[in-house]
Amino acid sequence: MRQNLCAAAAAILLLGAGAARAADQPPIKIGFSMELTGPFAVVGKTGLLAFQIWAEDINKEGGLLGRPVKLVYYDDQSNPANVPAIYTKLIDIDKVDLLISSYGTNLTVPAMPVAISHNRLFFGLFALAANDKFHYPKYFSMLPFGPTPVETFAQGYFDLAAAQNPRPKTVAIVATDAEFQHKAAESAREHAKRTGVRIVYDRAYPPSTVDFTPIVNAIKAAHPDMVYVSTYPSDTVGFLRAAGEVGLDTEMLGGGLAGLQAAAIKMQLGEAANGIVNVDLWEPVKTMEFRGVMDFLKKYQAKAPAEGIDLLGYFLPPFAYSELQVLGDAVTATKTLDNDKLAQYMHSHPFHTIVGDLAFGPDGEWTEARPIWVQYHGIKGHGVDQFRGPSTVTILAPTAFKTGAMVYPYTKARQ
Repeated sequence: MRQNLCAAAAAILLLGAGAARAADQPPIKIGFSMELTGPFAVVGKTGLLAFQIWAEDINKEGGLLGRPVKLVYYDDQSNPANVPAIYTKLIDIDKVDLLISSYGTNLTVPAMPVAISHNRLFFGLFALAANDKFHYPKYFSMLPFGPTPVETFAQGYFDLAAAQNPRPKTVAIVATDAEFQHKAAESAREHAKRTGVRIVYDRAYPPSTVDFTPIVNAIKAAHPDMVYVSTYPSDTVGFLRAAGEVGLDTEMLGGGLAGLQAAAIKMQLGEAANGIVNVDLWEPVKTMEFRGVMDFLKKYQAKAPAEGIDLLGYFLPPFAYSELQVLGDAVTATKTLDNDKLAQYMHSHPFHTIVGDLAFGPDGEWTEARPIWVQYHGIKGHGVDQFRGPSTVTILAPTAFKTGAMVYPYTKARQ
């Protein structure tokens, strides 16, 4: 026992000494913008906390390359127009060593030309096919939709529909008029054609929309068997509330409702989320308890109340933390901050993260797709505790993570 105590004390002293030495060195700067205000802040702030937890963890271990890590970031106000100037400042004025993105496609794509023009490695966070036009070899994506992300995005929704009896024959497609939602709607059109489902409504609405009642009424008038929706968080709440008020009668509703995966959005919606079938990325079920994820969430949930953000952190935070895990592991393995060497290493090696093992293909997308499809049910009121475990969500697909079968049609699932 004395030997064990001595060994533990020695380890603590070594860690402390390492952290002290790192503190004497110039920091490694990781730069990014983030939605800290505006409509996407409800998710963006959760990503920032995850980044901060990683930085705390790595600095306690002595930093990277014997140097502390420092996060350098600015509020992009959820406005894509602000992004290019922020990344230019990060590179030219702040002299950051590594670049990562804000949350989401619409805030990542405007930063791409800046990163490319400066020949910098760039890591996107929840950006759908941000590199599909650039094919930039130093871009990497933290989003589990595999090598063909647009094709994969809506596939599970239409596969689930095709397995129902009676099988839906018509679909309405509605999306925000923005980069991410355009790609999600494109995916839905491809899979409607593949599965023989006729499109009876296909519209995009302005991002400034706040009243969704006219849109839902127009969808209702088209009498679709299923409705595929692609939104951002604030739109998700508005659309589903309008669907409940109008009494949208359809067999299946959901698809690409962003933000619904977060407890904060589910708490706002309450019972209006029941019956929705939606894409998701991680849920607190045994099949998805990857190494380290529960320890991370324990740290996140201890800090979240004081930050006034999503209390559970199941959506963006594990992936934000994993993104920096990948960067940190690449720096440690290569013993350099040279962006070319880091990119070469990241393309040629797998990584072990708190969201599982992953590897990157030529365009920086994951080599294997791993989204999950879920259905929400049994939600009562707006309390957070009902979302801590799997009691209000069922994983429908893929088989590796499946926890139950879909309740169909949508109107039955809402009961």
